[in-house]
Amino acid sequence: MADPVERFRADIGRARTPGAYVPGRWSVAPANRDAAVTGTPPESVRLRDTSMRAIESMPGVAPAPEAKAAFLRSLVRSDVPEIVTAGPGGRDPDAVRAELALIKGERPDCVVSCPFVSTAEGADLAGDLGYDAVQVAVPGFGPASGMYGGPVPASRDEVVARAAAVVAHARARGLRTAAALTLVSYLAEEDLAGSAAAMARAGADEIVLFDGPGAVGPEAFGRLVGTTRSAAPGVDIGVHPHNTFGLGVACAVAAARAGAAVVESSVNGYCGGPGNAELAATAAAFEALYGVRTGLRLDTLTGLARAAAELTGHPAAANQPITGRDAFCWGGGDWVVAERDVDPLIHNCVEPALFGNERRIPLTPQSGPRVMADTLRRLGVTADPASVPAVVDAYRAELSRLERPLTDEEIRALARSVLAG
Repeated sequence: MADPVERFRADIGRARTPGAYVPGRWSVAPANRDAAVTGTPPESVRLRDTSMRAIESMPGVAPAPEAKAAFLRSLVRSDVPEIVTAGPGGRDPDAVRAELALIKGERPDCVVSCPFVSTAEGADLAGDLGYDAVQVAVPGFGPASGMYGGPVPASRDEVVARAAAVVAHARARGLRTAAALTLVSYLAEEDLAGSAAAMARAGADEIVLFDGPGAVGPEAFGRLVGTTRSAAPGVDIGVHPHNTFGLGVACAVAAARAGAAVVESSVNGYCGGPGNAELAATAAAFEALYGVRTGLRLDTLTGLARAAAELTGHPAAANQPITGRDAFCWGGGDWVVAERDVDPLIHNCVEPALFGNERRIPLTPQSGPRVMADTLRRLGVTADPASVPAVVDAYRAELSRLERPLTDEEIRALARSVLAG
C-alpha cells in the first residue's frame, strides 16, 4: 500500500474483532465479548430510572413544576422502559396524576412505579392515582426495623409476613408488584433466601435487592442475585446498587451476568449519598462492552444529563463518563489529531455522537501544528501548512503573556495577524 494511513488502518484492523468493533460505534477489547472470559451475558436488560424520586429528595433542589415536567418529558423520550417517581406522600394528588399522565402521553407502555409502599392503604392509593406498579418495602432487619416507625416487630419473620401481606394485596389490586428488599448487605444468606421465597409465595412479580449503603461489591451482588433466583424461581430479580466505591456500574453488570433482569439507575447518578449507578454509563457499558441491549435511545443521553444538571443545580463532573463535557477530550497534543485522522476509535473506544456527545481537541501549551491547523479550520481561518508553525509560536507567546487560555476570537485574530504578516 502506497498510502501510509491505509497501512496504519490495516494494521489496527488486525487487532479488532467483529462485535467488539463496530465502525462508527465502538471499539472495545475482544475479551469483553468472549464467553470464556465474561460468561454468557443476557441478551437484554431493563433499566429502570429513579431520577424523579431522587430529585425530590436532593439537597437544595426545588425545581418549578414546569421545569420538572420538561425534564420528565425528555426522560421518557429517551425510551427508558420504566420510571420510579417520587412517592405520593405529602404531594398534591392532582400533581401526581398529571405526572403520570405526562409519562403515559409520551409513551403509553412505560411502566411507572410508586416507591416504598408499606401498607395496604398505600397500595390502594397508588392504584387509585394510576400507578402501574408498586415497590413494597421489606426492611432489612427484624426488631430493628421498628426504627422506621410503627409497631416494633417481634422478629424478622414478622417483618417478612407484614410485607408479604402488602404484596398479596397489591397483586389483588392488579398492580405489578416488586418486593424491595432493603439493606441487603445485612441479610444473611438464609434470611435473604427465606425473604425471597416468602415474597414469591405472596405473588411478587419481582424482587429488588436494594443496597443503600453501597456495601455490596460486584462479586457479592452476583452471589445475592443467584441466591434470590434459587429461592424464588420464575420471579424477576432487580438490583439497586449505590456508588460508594465507584462500583455502581460494575455491580449492575455483575448482577445482570448472574441473572438480574432489571437494574435501577439514575441520570447523573442522582440519589442520596454517593448516588446510584449512572444511567448513561450503565447503558453504555451494557451496549458497548458486553453487547447487551437496553432499548434506550443512546443519542439522547448527553442532552438528558445536561438537562438534569440544569434542573437540579448539581453539575456533573467535566469528565463524567459518556456524557461529561470532557469525557472525550484527551487534551491538545498533536498525537490526538494524528490518532483521530487515522481512526477516531483508537483512543475514544466509543463514538461520542452515539451518545449525543462530541470529542474536543483544545489548544493547550502542548499543542503543535496539527492541533493548530485543526483549530484554524474549525474557526474558518485558511492557512498554508507551512505557515502554521509560526502561528503556534505566536500562540505560545501570547499564552505566556496573558497567563490564561485564549478565546476563539483571540485565536482567530492572532492567526490572521501572523498569516498576513
